[in-house]
Amino acid sequence: MDQRIGARIRTERESRGWSLSDLAEKASVSRAMVYKVERGESSPTANMLGKLSGAFGLSMSTLMARAEIQHGRLLRKADQPVWTDPETGYLRRHVSPRSDMPLDLVNVTLPAGKEVPMPASAYAFLRQLVWVLSGELVFVEGPTRHEMKEGDCLELGPPTDCVFKNESRRECVYAVAALTVS
Repeated sequence: MDQRIGARIRTERESRGWSLSDLAEKASVSRAMVYKVERGESSPTANMLGKLSGAFGLSMSTLMARAEIQHGRLLRKADQPVWTDPETGYLRRHVSPRSDMPLDLVNVTLPAGKEVPMPASAYAFLRQLVWVLSGELVFVEGPTRHEMKEGDCLELGPPTDCVFKNESRRECVYAVAALTVS
């Protein structure tokens, strides 16, 4: 998976005519880290993927889908790409088939006691809903703290730095519906 993600990042960068330094500057990450990720030598964190996708003007879901999913209307569970954040154990399953629809569905498992920060740039092109399927999720959106329990659904506001937190002692599973807007 790291190889496919790295190759996709390199393809996105090269298609824009950007150097490694250009991408690193636009994403506010080190050039050395971009190099390692592109070569598949380092697994990017969720936060880094958010920064890189934002630099490309893509949602993280779109970037991951381009790296992971083949075309087709049916995406069976066994074929749904799964990616794990090496830093937190955050597990991301891309549920929706790759298509021309501007909607992506993602299933996330956030381990107990973990948090994943996301930069505003990761949300600049999206409208999103977060639906807690099991457990508890604290979503910090700028200065606002949303405490969510099973069944709760939140529409994210304007793009701002945010943090997905699981402050409980059991894993939290939630779904994200991400609508790409122009």
